[in-house]
Amino acid sequence: MTITLEQRMDAFRRLDEAKLTFAKRDWFPGTSGNLSIKLSGEPLQFAVTASGKDKTKLSPEDYLIVDGDSRPVEATSLKPSAETMIHAVVYKKIPTAGACFHVHTIANNLVSELYFQETAFSIQGQELIKGLGIWEENARISVPIVENFADIPQLAAAIEEVITPEIPGVLIRNHGIYAWGANDFEAKRHLESFEFLFEYHLRWLQLRQAAVSR
Repeated sequence: MTITLEQRMDAFRRLDEAKLTFAKRDWFPGTSGNLSIKLSGEPLQFAVTASGKDKTKLSPEDYLIVDGDSRPVEATSLKPSAETMIHAVVYKKIPTAGACFHVHTIANNLVSELYFQETAFSIQGQELIKGLGIWEENARISVPIVENFADIPQLAAAIEEVITPEIPGVLIRNHGIYAWGANDFEAKRHLESFEFLFEYHLRWLQLRQAAVSR
């Protein structure tokens, strides 16, 4: 499938919007994090952030288009993010996913370490669970956590084993979160909901400990 110039520019524009929104929240320390938007499913092609770019700024060389094997589909001097393979795994395992966002925050790193031995972070009864598209009363969710393997194929395989359509995200121990949705709007909503839940839980733990210590 040939990606048109209009499709390319629209995807890059939407990635710009997401990138700047998250950058203002300091969710891209250093040059960390990566973003993608799917352009086609058969064959799989998606726009993804280029490696080593400052995500607080915009430039004409921030993104490129890759295939299901994480290889550029066009001649380019840009390198895809080292973790592009994880985006490909998400799109293959969750065919309804149309965008995938990865950020590093203090909250998601702490939660992933605190609950790594349980292999998931669970929370129940919080209003922002509805932001994940889960509307049942007193709903409980469990966000899977995988080890932070330095070998990206090993990390991608670990993620592929645990992700499901029901929970649109996965934590990597002391690394960050990948969250996805049917489109960039939904992926952003899911990511924001996860981050609120993580921060809420950490503050609740602090308040509970302070109360016990009195």
